Amino acid sequence: MKLSQRLCVIFSVLFTVFLVICFVENELKSSDLTEGENSAHGRQHFIFHRRFLNRDENSKISAEAPNHPMNVIPLPPKSSNKKNVSTTTTVSTTKEPRDEFLDLRKYTTLNPNFRQYMEWPPYFRLPKHNPTLADVLKVRIRPNMTNWEKFHLQISKYYLFPENSKVVEDLMHDMATQKIIGVEQLPGGTQLKLILTMEDGAKALFKPMRFPREVETLPNHFYFTDFERHVSEIASFHLDKLLGLRRTPPCVGRKVNISEELYPLVEPDLHKTFFISPAGNVCFHGQCTYYCDTSHAICGDPHMLEGSLSIWLPPRNVLERKPIRSPWRRSYNKRRKAAWETDSFYCVNQVKTVAPYDHGRRLYDLMDLHIMDYLTGNMDRHHYDEVQNFGNDSALIHLDNGRGFGKHSHDEFTIILPLLQCCVIRLSTFNRLYSFHVGPKRLSDLMRESMANDPVAPVLIEPHLKALDRRVANVLECISSCVKVNEPAGVLLDDVLDFPFFRNMTIKIVPD
Repeated sequence: MKLSQRLCVIFSVLFTVFLVICFVENELKSSDLTEGENSAHGRQHFIFHRRFLNRDENSKISAEAPNHPMNVIPLPPKSSNKKNVSTTTTVSTTKEPRDEFLDLRKYTTLNPNFRQYMEWPPYFRLPKHNPTLADVLKVRIRPNMTNWEKFHLQISKYYLFPENSKVVEDLMHDMATQKIIGVEQLPGGTQLKLILTMEDGAKALFKPMRFPREVETLPNHFYFTDFERHVSEIASFHLDKLLGLRRTPPCVGRKVNISEELYPLVEPDLHKTFFISPAGNVCFHGQCTYYCDTSHAICGDPHMLEGSLSIWLPPRNVLERKPIRSPWRRSYNKRRKAAWETDSFYCVNQVKTVAPYDHGRRLYDLMDLHIMDYLTGNMDRHHYDEVQNFGNDSALIHLDNGRGFGKHSHDEFTIILPLLQCCVIRLSTFNRLYSFHVGPKRLSDLMRESMANDPVAPVLIEPHLKALDRRVANVLECISSCVKVNEPAGVLLDDVLDFPFFRNMTIKIVPD
């Protein structure tokens, strides 16, 4: 082939490649424009849905909420410079600049006239009578009862335990120090859990540590294949208490000696799964649906094993309760999404129209639960427990919090979508979140103080504590967006029954 012919062939190939690149680039631009032209169906919920799901985790939402459905904030470009990323974890002593959400401040109890923005009647009245399990069973709490028995009898209609309960403090101390006299594996489940019995007869659910606190969830792992974390159970209990919910069973950390405290007491089937690893550590894997084999064994160091102990609730024939499937349950499928993940009006059309979410406290209880799950990063909320001893307006029980705090560098906005879709929240919950954000102590400080005395402290590493503050701000952004669209009276349920007590005793909000 002559030189001129070769040049012609090379030129033709280059020209063809250029045309292909131009065509692909044009198609991508067209698809972007088409995606931005979807209708908002006459309301702003869809816009907020898009703006939260399509934004970078460090970007800010505009304070405006225009009515034009095309006004969707594009995803900002991510920086490709990875040279400045540090692998060391340090505690920053400088305060980062943050949005004070002054537009929300007038709706908080910091404003003496906050009720002028609320609808009539001025506040939501729950029945003042808050019966306990002791009242229902007609049993008197006696001094010679164990702390475990006292805790059970103090479970009430609205809370699992009273505020600042001395019984809970004593019970957690018992769980962390008393001699273990019984060990059995919890049947069912995808991962190994043990039921430990203490010398006073109290029982607790033990979730062992599988890997160090610094290890994050692998990027390619789905939420339903991630390991449960014992520190998530402990931290979720403290977060639930700081939020004023008190619906999570008390949980405390403990270090046990596998060879001396567990091995002599286990059942024969579990006994057969114990072995010594090549590193000389005592290990066992138990029997369960998944992750119970030699490659997923739980090992000591070499004999000591750290874990969480969650207080065992009364049996179901005493504390009558049943698991209810959450309306925002995920599909647990690698390819298929749940209906609520694709329907912006799922709450309005599918949830608010059916019992028990069409009236009463249930929908607001779920908003509290999803806010808590968002702060911890827990995507595994498929059921919640409904207590039946006290009637239909009882509070929920927040069980199984082990899949939180898996990623401190990522905020999963789909967890908070129920709040964006329903746009309702208790005024008390909103006030607590606002107080966590503006101070004088932020949520990270309060969590650090609350968990400081735990036997396995520090429970969370600093990046997870810092992520809590960032996520509180994100929740306030959601509330701000809802208020702009639906007005405060349509978003905030005024459950602050006694304003001075609520301000000075319960939340302790202090102005800047």
